[in-house]
Amino acid sequence: MTVVVWIADDTWQDCVDAARGCSGESFVLLHVSDHDVPGAAHGAFAGLFGRSSSLDPGTRLDDLAADHSTRLLAAAAERLGVPCEVRTRVGRVEHEVVAAAEGASLLVLCRDGDVSHAGPRSLGPATRFVVDHATCPVLLVWPS
Repeated sequence: MTVVVWIADDTWQDCVDAARGCSGESFVLLHVSDHDVPGAAHGAFAGLFGRSSSLDPGTRLDDLAADHSTRLLAAAAERLGVPCEVRTRVGRVEHEVVAAAEGASLLVLCRDGDVSHAGPRSLGPATRFVVDHATCPVLLVWPS
């Protein structure tokens, strides 16, 4: 049985803490980088200056996103404290999370909207999509 833990920038600690309560499982820590910002930079640069790859700021943004993902997953793995697999994906966040959780026994994610009160606004758009489309059980955590 596999527990997939969605490692999002602002709420990853709460998700990892909740996942630690699932003993005897194998864990996958998942971080997804959105492709929109580097893609926009690639397109804008190509439109203004041509396709010279050595100066393309989108490449630098891709590198920064990969480095951020690596550091975030390392911190999450350390906090989890048990052997785990780490996965990085790039794309539409909500679609990548749903795809990564296919076949899992549990997906752990955190509310990321207005958490001042319960209700549908306590979920951001990507999280709402994941909750609605995940094909496995979902553990939805309140952030601390």
